[in-house]
Amino acid sequence: METNIIVGLGEVLWDVLPEGKKLGGAPSNFAYHTRQFGYNSVAVSAVGKDKLGDETLAALDEKGLRYVMPRTPYPTGTVQVTLDDNGIPTYDIKENVAWDNIPFTPEIEELARNCRAVCFGSLAQRNIVSRTTICKFLDTMPDGGGRLKIFDINLRQNFYTKEVLREALLRCNVLKINDEELVLIGRMFDYPGLDMSNKCWLILGKYNLDMLVLTCGVNGSYVFTPGKVSFQETPRVDVADTVGAGDSFTAAFCSGVLAGMDVADAHRLAVETSAYVCTQSGAMPVIPDYILNKVKG
Repeated sequence: METNIIVGLGEVLWDVLPEGKKLGGAPSNFAYHTRQFGYNSVAVSAVGKDKLGDETLAALDEKGLRYVMPRTPYPTGTVQVTLDDNGIPTYDIKENVAWDNIPFTPEIEELARNCRAVCFGSLAQRNIVSRTTICKFLDTMPDGGGRLKIFDINLRQNFYTKEVLREALLRCNVLKINDEELVLIGRMFDYPGLDMSNKCWLILGKYNLDMLVLTCGVNGSYVFTPGKVSFQETPRVDVADTVGAGDSFTAAFCSGVLAGMDVADAHRLAVETSAYVCTQSGAMPVIPDYILNKVKG
């Protein structure tokens, strides 16, 4: 019986960038990077019975990433990505695609029973089919034992509701959110007049979270845990693009915590990893050994 599996659960898609298409989707990025840190990682999603579906599985095979991706009668997901002058992406995310329709198969159920950490988002819950699968996965996965259920909110376009976000917050024990999303959540959940820090403390307590990770772009990042907060500045680097940088942050942080690092050290590792990914094009660059060895060592 396999145990200690790490799962990235949700969308797999092709980011169609100005220079061509690259495989992306937060869950696959997360699984790919945790695998680089030495974990038994699996990307869970769905692809179409189409050429892009074939290309998706071939690309994951090439990267050496395990996956469970049923073929569905829906097209494989694509996202049109436009970069501004600073390399900041905007996304046009195609709807009613394969990853909107992830079935809860016996194989996925088995992964959930043996899962040590999972990362999931809000985007893949825009459709009832995948939302049901994600909720079943989280409810099947055992609690306790240092397991991490990481809700990496990704508020894209209009693909989220208050109810979906609340249900996800109730099922996770780690929340990752950025400063812009925190403002939106504050409005949506009616937390008026609170500053950023107080909003984080309120959410941490209200949903009984073990950790809340807040990223603020160039203004640094924070990890709130009951009674304590870690802050790290964002390193200045030559940015190629920021696609996938947040996913590499989450993956490195998760890898560090599971390896027994304290929160501040895992946070430092996450910042260093995501800064490196920003210097590379695309979401799945190879992370250099001098970073990886901080966990593997």
